[in-house]
Order: sequence, then C-alpha cells, then structure tokens
Amino acid sequence: MVFDVARTKQFDPDAALQSALELFWRRGYEATSVADLVEHLGVGRASIYATFGSKHELYLKAMDRYAETRDPLLLTELSQPGPALPAVRAVVRRFAAEAASPQGRLNGCFVTNTAAELAPHDPAAARRVETSWEHVETLLHSALVRAQAQGELPEDREPRTLARMLLVLLQGVRIVGKASNDPARVRDAAEQALTLLD
Repeated sequence: MVFDVARTKQFDPDAALQSALELFWRRGYEATSVADLVEHLGVGRASIYATFGSKHELYLKAMDRYAETRDPLLLTELSQPGPALPAVRAVVRRFAAEAASPQGRLNGCFVTNTAAELAPHDPAAARRVETSWEHVETLLHSALVRAQAQGELPEDREPRTLARMLLVLLQGVRIVGKASNDPARVRDAAEQALTLLD
C-alpha cells in the first residue's frame, strides 16, 4: 500500500534566508551561484526553488530581510526624545566607524553593494535601493527639522538638502570604506560634513 504523505520541510526557511543574506552580502549577486547557495545553506536545489523561487527572487527576499533588521535601528537612533543633532552626528560617526572596520571592509553595506552591482539594470533591485535611501533620508530630514525647531540647527540651514547631503555621504563612506586601506579617509570626510550642522 502506498501512502501519500505530505512532506514537511526539513529546514528552517527563516534561518536559510538569513544564511543566503550573509552569503549574498559577502560575495554579491553575480559571484554567488545556486551551487554556492546549496552548499552554504545546506539545502537542496529543489527545496530552495520551492521555498524561495529563483536565485533572483531569493536575493530580493534577502534585501527585504536586510531592511527589516537595519531600518528599526536607525529609526530608534534618530527618534529619541530630547536634542536631535547629537543623534544625527552619532549616526554619521557610526556609519563611518562601521565602514572603516574590518567587517565593513569585508562586506560593505548590502544596499550600497546592490546599488553598484544591480540597480543600473535590475528594476526590482533598484526599487528596493530607492526605498531604503528614501527611508534614511526621511529619518534624517525629520531629525534635522526637529533640531531646527529646538534651536539646535541654524535657521538658514535647509533640513531637506542637509538630509540628502548626509545620505549621499553615508553611501559614499560605505563605498570608500570598503575599498580604502586608510580608515582616516572616511572618518575625516564624516567629520568635515558634520561641520555643516554647526
């Protein structure tokens, strides 16, 4: 007698997605093959396709996971009650420190890496990059508006323009930090940019 028993997944999809994120983050999209994913995740090719779809779909899901874990941290940092400008400065300095760290040099920023590798020719990846950048810009803008309302930021400064400048700085810091052997390069650039908030 043959029993038609539904198979249960022999792996944790959540853990597999996190592992895929880590591999894509370290190696990039093109340099990561499906065979690499099978080996790294310890999951069969058929199970990967059945659970996540294509390699491209898995990459996009990894991008979404990255946003889910990173965005709340930035929101917490920039939404604290009290003075807002110290929080903005702390975020810029954190990005610079992370970019200059050994781990930052190894992996960089997943969104920034995607912007450089895929966004110019991959609309789905480009939308996620843009969503991430809009989120960062909005949080910075809100913090700077609050700083201006509280008398921390001079009235002649434009919060939206400053937020955009800081966004571009933070993305540039990630790129330069990953490629440069001189940690002072990103730290000095960050500190110079922060003088615009005085």
